[in-house]
Amino acid sequence: MSLLEIRKLSFAYGDLRVLWDVDLEVRQGEIVTVVGANGAGKSTTLRNVSRLVRPAAGQLLFQGQELTRLESHDVVELGIVQVPEGRHIFPEMTVLENLRMGSYARATRPDRARNIERAFSLFPRLAERQRQLGGTMSGGEQQMLAIARGLMANPKLLLLDEPSLGLSPLFVKNIFDIIAEINRQGTSILLVEQNVFQSLRIAHRAYVLETGRVVLTGTGQELLGNEHVKKAYLGL
Repeated sequence: MSLLEIRKLSFAYGDLRVLWDVDLEVRQGEIVTVVGANGAGKSTTLRNVSRLVRPAAGQLLFQGQELTRLESHDVVELGIVQVPEGRHIFPEMTVLENLRMGSYARATRPDRARNIERAFSLFPRLAERQRQLGGTMSGGEQQMLAIARGLMANPKLLLLDEPSLGLSPLFVKNIFDIIAEINRQGTSILLVEQNVFQSLRIAHRAYVLETGRVVLTGTGQELLGNEHVKKAYLGL
């Protein structure tokens, strides 16, 4: 069953066209990955879905409902939550306070305690540091906190923008393994990522975006074996 449908999405920053007729689908229970070079339009695609920008043309449908006329807080209420590139945690708040901020929507407050326990189960390091200020944590720990905070809103669709950016190799595989576990627990995921190997490794399906256009699509395994992907993105 289709959860998110993007149809003929086009977008421009002023006179600069960034997306050209992008078609993309996330089905219930999937991890869908969008890969491509820096500047390909990956993050802009997510920003359109989360209603941080307005498309020039096209449709954005979530469970059949048109999103383009909604505001960003409206799509959160529908169950779309974005974890932004760069983490953007609250540095002067503790881990626990950051998590509580993730459940500000009224409908999610009754689940706050249960979701905190889930976050600590997924990220034991956060449980150990729950009284620590977010700004004093390592980059990998802050990324864990950003993802955990996103889960506090009970997302039906979790948008992840470059979750491995700036992380040590030790943290990178750990983050992707946790993303796969979040999906196994029932959350659909749209993942934008420059780490092509790790993101395709966990993806059910994937899209390759180049200069604002979808040039390839297939399962994660199919794209890992694709000659263009291997040469352009995997250095093989």
